[in-house]
Amino acid sequence: MQEDYSKAKKMGEKSYRRAVFAGRYPYLPALEDIVEDVGSMKEVKVGLVEIPLSMVVGTRTAGRQNAFAENFMPLLAEKSEFAVKWSALFDSQVEEGIRDPIVVYEFMNYFYVQEGNKRVSVMKYVGAPLIAADVTRIMPPLDDSVPSRIYREFLRFYKVTGMYPVTFSKEGSYLQLSAYFGEDLEKEWQTEHLEELRAAFDMFQECFRGMGGDRLPGTYGDAFLLYLKVFGIRSLLEEGRSGVNEKIGKLWKEFMTEPAQKSVEVIEEPGEVKASPAAAQVKTIKSLLNLQPVYSAENPLRVAFLHEQTAATSSWIYGHELGRQELEDHFGRTVETVCFDGLNTQEKADKALAAAAADGAGLVFTTSPSLMDASRRAAIQYPGLRIMNCSINLSVNSVRTYYTRMYEAKFLIGALAASLSEDHMLGYLADYPIYGSIANINAFALGASMIDPSCKVRLLWKSLEGENSLRAFRKMGIHFVSGMDLINPSDKGRRYGLFREENGIIDRLAMPVNRWGKYYIMIVDKLLDGSLDAVSAKKGQALNYWWGMDAGVVNVILSDQLNLHSRRLMELLKRDIKDRTFRPFSGPLRSQQGEIRETGPEGLSREEIIGMDWLCDNIIGEIPEASALKKSAQDTVQVSGVGEARITGI
Repeated sequence: MQEDYSKAKKMGEKSYRRAVFAGRYPYLPALEDIVEDVGSMKEVKVGLVEIPLSMVVGTRTAGRQNAFAENFMPLLAEKSEFAVKWSALFDSQVEEGIRDPIVVYEFMNYFYVQEGNKRVSVMKYVGAPLIAADVTRIMPPLDDSVPSRIYREFLRFYKVTGMYPVTFSKEGSYLQLSAYFGEDLEKEWQTEHLEELRAAFDMFQECFRGMGGDRLPGTYGDAFLLYLKVFGIRSLLEEGRSGVNEKIGKLWKEFMTEPAQKSVEVIEEPGEVKASPAAAQVKTIKSLLNLQPVYSAENPLRVAFLHEQTAATSSWIYGHELGRQELEDHFGRTVETVCFDGLNTQEKADKALAAAAADGAGLVFTTSPSLMDASRRAAIQYPGLRIMNCSINLSVNSVRTYYTRMYEAKFLIGALAASLSEDHMLGYLADYPIYGSIANINAFALGASMIDPSCKVRLLWKSLEGENSLRAFRKMGIHFVSGMDLINPSDKGRRYGLFREENGIIDRLAMPVNRWGKYYIMIVDKLLDGSLDAVSAKKGQALNYWWGMDAGVVNVILSDQLNLHSRRLMELLKRDIKDRTFRPFSGPLRSQQGEIRETGPEGLSREEIIGMDWLCDNIIGEIPEASALKKSAQDTVQVSGVGEARITGI
């Protein structure tokens, strides 16, 4: 119908103008112009499948691409032969539907049309979600870049599901989605789970797009996975559009934050955020109107601590429990705390958070990254509940995160070990290659090399070797070892912190510690003086407290056995780190691959430190693959602090 071609042409012209004003190429992109030597790449025949029209973005070769705007709407004159053919296709679609499949090439999750541009244009104009296509996949060079790793994960997902629409911008997401349905990326999914996934994703995508989700960062898959984590699949299958729309609205800020890995406002020093005069004035007015709580022995601030494991089974939880007790001792009857532990299932975590909210908790600390999903659900369900999660790499708008810069203490430990060792060899026993742990290993190695440029660090992983790792150090003749950081009283072992083992005698020399009590006292102080609420995460950002030695929340405890010279060395280095006149990851850094990273005096950024996936050149060892850790992770109850953050392939 000619009238519809005119409408489609206006949509194309609008898209054309918008692209020109934004400085973009206004026509359809051609794959051969985007990818150099695409014709020489390996091709794999996928066959006849239905593909999402939203993923059809251009043409295979340059040709008729100028007949369409970048949104596939037509641009040629209404009296042209092209317009007549387009209108005939539209009439055919209205009367009986377009049945002939188009011919496309798939490259990195997007489709480029070889035959059928006008059919795509008509189907996009009528709002069809899918189109039949004969698909050939062009295999890109698979390197170690993040997009390449994500695409390899997609290929595994497609092999077991045959589904195209669900794409992600973050590595590990296909594994998380599969686990949610009780499936994996190794064997073909059950038909029931495939049908549930298709139905749920179709419902979500329709609602999300209708609310303007295509304007947000990330992919529909990113948003879909977040929705599943918070509200589950039943709402998508049973509640209908109105219920789903309401829940999407509640998650809107999270959708803006989640995909943007760098959209984190980091508070590295306690004094960085103070209550503004305006905030203080508001607090005073609220107090006068009895709207601002005044905490006292008669009306104490209730603070809830939620732990995945228990202090008896986890040294990580034991450390946080010591911090909770210190918090109570510091504030006396003004602060009242409660502990919920053993929250190793979603149901238990949700119930504990509901109980904390019902009890009038003014602040909740969830001490494991694995409790973040429950924390986010509670933050949405109880908007007035302040929740802070102890994690380092999770970007959530409604829940603040907090962690320590433990690598500062590890640098000191490495320097101390090198100053004591006479054979230029040290050992480092790591647990899991989770976020932040690689930085700790590298900091130890950098501290050692600063004191002894010839020093080598032998790296072993307890998650792979178990107790055999310590035996291995003895066989290698390595006497100075950085072991596990903290134990609980039920652990009778003495091989923790920095220790020396020789002839069966163990000497503990130094211990890096997280002072959680100090951390919690400062956070509660900020709540009481109004400065905690005076700052809030900006639009599309998460708020993270990342404090270190200068805040007094990280320290190194030295043994009385150490001589005066070793103590002076530690005090000098500690002072420079506290004053921020020296940063462990500043200056040229050399990796095992020989790459020299020039960082300058400011050192690596937070993202570069947290996301390290390389080892310093004086380290003997490697970062294990996630597959090598899979079985040991399943057999492990608690992973030394943040090991419950899920191993997704560093």
